Amino acid sequence: MHAHPNPDFHKQLNPAQFKPLFQTNALRHAMAIVFDWTVIALTIYASINWLPMIFYPIAVIIIGARMHALAILMHDATHFRFLKNRKWNDGLTNWITMYPLFTSIETYRQNHLRHHQHLNTEDDPDWVAKLGKRAFTFPKTKREFMLTLGSYLILYKGVSDAVWFLQRFQAPAAKQAQQGEQRLPRILFYVILFTVLTISSSWLYYLLFWVVPYLSSFFMFQYIRSVAEHYGELEYDDALSSTRTTLPTLVERFFLAPHQVGYHLEHHLYPGVPFYHLPKLHEVLMELPDFRQQAHITHGYLSGLLNELGAFEKANKKEAVSA
Repeated sequence: MHAHPNPDFHKQLNPAQFKPLFQTNALRHAMAIVFDWTVIALTIYASINWLPMIFYPIAVIIIGARMHALAILMHDATHFRFLKNRKWNDGLTNWITMYPLFTSIETYRQNHLRHHQHLNTEDDPDWVAKLGKRAFTFPKTKREFMLTLGSYLILYKGVSDAVWFLQRFQAPAAKQAQQGEQRLPRILFYVILFTVLTISSSWLYYLLFWVVPYLSSFFMFQYIRSVAEHYGELEYDDALSSTRTTLPTLVERFFLAPHQVGYHLEHHLYPGVPFYHLPKLHEVLMELPDFRQQAHITHGYLSGLLNELGAFEKANKKEAVSA
């Protein structure tokens, strides 16, 4: 399966509208990071000091959602959309996002840029890694999809995914990226973290409010986003139908699609546009007849996306009944 090259929509766009969308604003990115960490910190504080343990599963969901949001911001930094100084862009992102999530931006970048360059082909590492896996095989019944999500919440699928990602990042290309990474800052980060946890006797809290959300809801939200972006009722022979833009509700925006990540088709067309300009990019592209008519745009995760994931199955059932 090979998607055609990205259409040259920029030739049809007004430069006065289009070019400003590539401008970065480090403060907006930084404030988004502060927001995510603040939500995590307040959730942990409230859970320890105010809320009974019955609310712990809700805390796990909220923390995992904000972990996922931090990963989205790291994704922007992978495209150098955070700081103009690339050394600081990578260094700060590692310390405030990637090291806490047990990896590095260098490792992620080598995988992600190849995904962009070879979308949905045998040279796309994301596509190849997921091809044929039951979790990424569609159509599915809503029941099967929800059971998959449930397997994350009991840690089974999250632990499985963590091991799977670790294996993927042992591939030659990943090892080459890791060799180019400075190891000392990463070692220093974990030495400081583990020292603070030991001195403050906070290992149990770290396990409950970081490791458990990481191995459950964080990977669950990663899975939902991955499915929304590249699987289900999609056709892979055209740039406009090989990935999906999903427009979320307000609640979905907090839990499922933070930092405008739902505008994934727009991101693949123009990865140089930072996340806070993606809604405007969507508006500009929607003015073009070709984009408006051909782009795969889904309204809602729990409504539109969930229905699309089983759309072919429904069609097959109708055909069987009519036969």
